[in-house]
Amino acid sequence: MADFLLELLSEEIPARMQAKAKEDLARLFNDALSKAGLAAQSVETFATPRRLALIAKGLPLATEAVSEETKGPKVGAPPQAMEGFLRKTGLTQDQLVERDGIYFAIVEKPGRNTADVLGEAIPAIIRAFPWPKSQRWGAASSSTESLRWVRPLQGIIALLGNDIVPCAIDGIESGRHSMGHRFHSRGPIEIANADAYVEAVRAAHVIVHFSERCTLIRDGAKAAAEAAGLVLVDDEGLVAENAGLTEWPVPMLGRFDPAFLEVPQEVIQLTARVNQKYFVCHDRDGKLANAFVCTANIVANDGGAAIVAGNEKVLAARLSDAKFFWEQDLKVPLDEQAKKLAQITFHEKLGTVADKVERVAKLARWLAEEGIVKSSPERGSGGAADGGGAQPSTSLEADSPLHRASTVPLPASGEDLAAHAERSARLCKADLVTGMVGEFPELQGLMGGYYARAQGESDAVADAVRDHYKPVGQGDDVPTAPVTVAVSLADKLDTLTQFFLIDEAPTGSKDPFALRRAALSIISLILNNNLRFHMDSVLLKAVEDDLEKFEVVWNGHLEKRLADFFADRLKVQQREAGVRHDLIDAVFALGGEDDLVRLLARVKALQGFVTTDEGANLLAGYKRAANILKQSGDDKNSRHPELVSGSYSADVEDTKMLKQVQHDGLGEAEALLLTALDAAEPKAAAAIEAEDFEGAMTALASLRAPIDAFFEGVMVNDPDPAVRAFRMGLLARFRDAVHHVADFTKIEG
Repeated sequence: MADFLLELLSEEIPARMQAKAKEDLARLFNDALSKAGLAAQSVETFATPRRLALIAKGLPLATEAVSEETKGPKVGAPPQAMEGFLRKTGLTQDQLVERDGIYFAIVEKPGRNTADVLGEAIPAIIRAFPWPKSQRWGAASSSTESLRWVRPLQGIIALLGNDIVPCAIDGIESGRHSMGHRFHSRGPIEIANADAYVEAVRAAHVIVHFSERCTLIRDGAKAAAEAAGLVLVDDEGLVAENAGLTEWPVPMLGRFDPAFLEVPQEVIQLTARVNQKYFVCHDRDGKLANAFVCTANIVANDGGAAIVAGNEKVLAARLSDAKFFWEQDLKVPLDEQAKKLAQITFHEKLGTVADKVERVAKLARWLAEEGIVKSSPERGSGGAADGGGAQPSTSLEADSPLHRASTVPLPASGEDLAAHAERSARLCKADLVTGMVGEFPELQGLMGGYYARAQGESDAVADAVRDHYKPVGQGDDVPTAPVTVAVSLADKLDTLTQFFLIDEAPTGSKDPFALRRAALSIISLILNNNLRFHMDSVLLKAVEDDLEKFEVVWNGHLEKRLADFFADRLKVQQREAGVRHDLIDAVFALGGEDDLVRLLARVKALQGFVTTDEGANLLAGYKRAANILKQSGDDKNSRHPELVSGSYSADVEDTKMLKQVQHDGLGEAEALLLTALDAAEPKAAAAIEAEDFEGAMTALASLRAPIDAFFEGVMVNDPDPAVRAFRMGLLARFRDAVHHVADFTKIEG
């Protein structure tokens, strides 16, 4: 057994590519070993800005000899078949082995040295490496056949035990020499073997373990902030990115002019993070501090003073630009900015962004006027609705006036709410034409909220402008402030319905306008805020101004397509909450249920019921009853007897049979089921009317024992037509009683 080291030295590998590159290297290496009949005890990969490396522990020094057997033609087969088989195997007929009338080619393959296998595999791995982006370089780059790598490849280390594995690619030959840190190391570093690799490059100021670099950055940045009496804002994404940019990370604290704190703190944080890869800090009171932490790739002789000064100058220039945009934008009222939206095309078939704003404003006002969104919205409970309102995502944001919890004064009446909703909608897209959002598109909505508040809009309006894009995905904060909910819901409903009208619904994996996400956001807004309305009426309102233009499309079952689309998205959203998709289908199948809050309450009650013994047995009884009725031709209610308080009322032609059944009397099992139905049906109906779906399930549970006894004690298909019809009627009534809650035929199990 021996350990193997492979290092591929190159110019700087982008940080975002390193994690995937480690996975790809391990996969390609293991595949190459597997094809040769080899396997390592363990494989570990490493990545730094300048190298991609792998250490495989416990490799055999040679492959095992193998005997390959290939089945050939039968004895006496046509000569053409035998000739083809011999060409394929490279043998002569006298070298074949005959067994049970069939020829076999048996080839003994001796074992190979592992070094030879690796020598062939390394160039193949390099050429097959799936970099997201790669390049050619040097004189050979004029040919498309030349080597491609993420950045110019400079060296290869390939050591099996203490020996070099000979291989070469594009003139780069394998060896045992690497390079250390660009500034802290001089000249090549000789690597003795795989065991010596990590410490040998560490001595040259290169830390190959990604996790170790992350720890140094995380702990060093926190320590630098604490030494200045500050608190670092945690950012694991930034930790990972800096670890991918450095081989010997050294966090350092810098400062910027406190005057820049007049700029919204999100702008400062975004500028520092995105443009410069800096961490930001706040003071002990949670306020943003005029400090940042950068990560150097060197231990400076002056303690980092020159490095910090240079980074301070760069950040100051960035913040100066941001401050300029902020001040210039404040000079133009949002109403004036909004006029520029008429120059921006939303979609060639749907007009400009100004047209969209007009539609959203009318719909938001209507949602408030109709009481769909109320001044004091009820909170949903359970499942996806849990979690309350929108909360700050970091302690830094929590201190911002713009990110405080939604305790703003709410409109006192529905009329005020409607006016606030319309006003917010008319301003919500205005920041798209501001200088700040032009520079930082990630801040759209957020900056609109700042500008609205600065120009004297109410907190409710400013918050709605800020948060109307939310939620933007699973796990995002869901607004609960009424004005915000009205605008957010209107915006997403408009997007969804308008694109469906122009036949741009998602297909397969393609969803260029993020309509699936819009539907999920609508569902979250509805459930989280317990919004009660019929979806079809709201969808119709969202497109009413365009019905004349798109009437053919709407009448072409578009309403049903939208309903089905919402049903599919609801299944996706609720799957993560553990809600079964078949139960959603069972409730949707009832028809006419498009109040999502009530629908989901019914689904959850149903899920709680069918997982109990009573529910499982009742489901089995229902399916048995449904199958019998289907076989009898009554599966579509073509003939549905009405059974009330022990009597049987049927069609006129059944009257004589009815009298005979009544004369003979009911059996015990029949009477028990009839009595149970008489008791359960009104209870279940009253519970459903009161939206007490758990109560409806409890009422249905009382039918479990009677239906079990019925199937055990009677033969439904009695030879007597009157008795058979009576019993069929009982089963039909049982089926329909259950159907008041859900279509149990859709339930799996």
